[in-house]
Amino acid sequence: MKNLPRLLLLCAASCAFPMGSKRKEEKMKLVQNYLENYYSFKTEKKPVFNWKDDKPMVNKIREVQEFLGLEVTGKLDSNTLEVMQKPRCGFPDVAEFSTFTGQPKWIKRNLTYRILNYTPDMAPGDVDAAIKKAFTVWSDVIPLTFTRVNSGDADILISFAAKFHNDFNPFDGPGGTVAHAYAPGKGIGGDAHFDEDEDWTNGSKGSNLFFVAAHEFGHSLGLFHSSHPDSLMYPIYRYSDSKIFHLHHDDIDGIQYLYGPLSKSSENPTESTVFVESMEPTEPLPPNTCGHNLTFDAATTFHGQIMFFKDKYFWRKHPTSREVDINLISSLWSDVPSGIDAAYEIMDKDETFLFKGNEFWVVKGDTILSGYPKKIQDLGFPKGVKKIDAALYHPNKRKIYYFVSYKYRSYDTRRQTLDRKPKLIRDGFPGINGKIDAVFQNKKFFYFLRGSRQFEFDSIANKVTRVLRSNFWLPC
Repeated sequence: MKNLPRLLLLCAASCAFPMGSKRKEEKMKLVQNYLENYYSFKTEKKPVFNWKDDKPMVNKIREVQEFLGLEVTGKLDSNTLEVMQKPRCGFPDVAEFSTFTGQPKWIKRNLTYRILNYTPDMAPGDVDAAIKKAFTVWSDVIPLTFTRVNSGDADILISFAAKFHNDFNPFDGPGGTVAHAYAPGKGIGGDAHFDEDEDWTNGSKGSNLFFVAAHEFGHSLGLFHSSHPDSLMYPIYRYSDSKIFHLHHDDIDGIQYLYGPLSKSSENPTESTVFVESMEPTEPLPPNTCGHNLTFDAATTFHGQIMFFKDKYFWRKHPTSREVDINLISSLWSDVPSGIDAAYEIMDKDETFLFKGNEFWVVKGDTILSGYPKKIQDLGFPKGVKKIDAALYHPNKRKIYYFVSYKYRSYDTRRQTLDRKPKLIRDGFPGINGKIDAVFQNKKFFYFLRGSRQFEFDSIANKVTRVLRSNFWLPC
């Protein structure tokens, strides 16, 4: 990939290019290279001359903006160009999973690394310290150790190189791609390469080796890029004070999904993640929080937390915390039965709706409102509907989505009307096919749970962005 110049080269899609056609073609090609390298944009090397009529490129610009957290306009505006010019990781941003396809990971728990050469920009001792600290970022949260060797082979080989360096993935000079690393595996697997044409430092100027290395070692361990701008695995390089640096929960969830948490009792995750003080001594243990085949009956947000229901239990977890609490449903709502089918929260009213069979309850905190339970027919459902499989409140649209079998209906809270005819889930939510067990919202994403998997659905882009395990949010 060639670097985009630091000057503003292109105007928004609605403007005319104030330059000759040849100059315009050259600049457009630079943008196309960015889209091809990082967003799987296929042009067959044919340059795009008419920006307004090129829908594929406009759609790709929208995809860039969506992934990087920019305003989604489809136009090549100044903000988008500015981000495109920033130093970044050499791996693309388009991925089906939060991990590499096939979810490669290291089987061994004790990994070795070797620094093959040094950059002249830093003292060797500073390079050694930055690399060691970058590995510690990950070993602090997962049961892996990283040992440096000075000769022979190693699991992770680290080198500084410029331009072509025998991996069919050449660097592009100063700026642009600053480094890349490879997923776990044989041969080049796990290796990390740093562009020697960058100005490597241990401070805020140039490219901070610690932060870049910590990101690249995430790839070496099996993580792909994250669309969360505060995540270490976000593809765009930025500096922050290393003294106060800590992994974002998105990074922790991803790496522990592959390797489990750092705990001697991680072989029995139920004991390490469950708090049962409020349960009666005669109650049997709840389901295994980190079981590979764990499924949930329902899920909802609740006072800033996420609640997952299974049989007579519920898990409660804040999105930014590693802690999880599990209790009996009856310990919070004594009159609500076990086996909740669906749930959703209307935050501005501090009301949570819980469904079981053809009945539902409305609660405020730990209080069940009077007059409940009521029948789901009171919401407008025909008598033929016996239960709700999942439900979700969309605050931006002021609508509630009720999912029954492979169809759904929406309820307009302003008009207080329910759709007369159900629609196919796959038509309203592309990529979500068939019956679902539960659904909840976190930021702009809807999370549809079905079986042991959940589908992250971008409510703005209207598409599935990741496929995760059902217990992805729990500390496993």
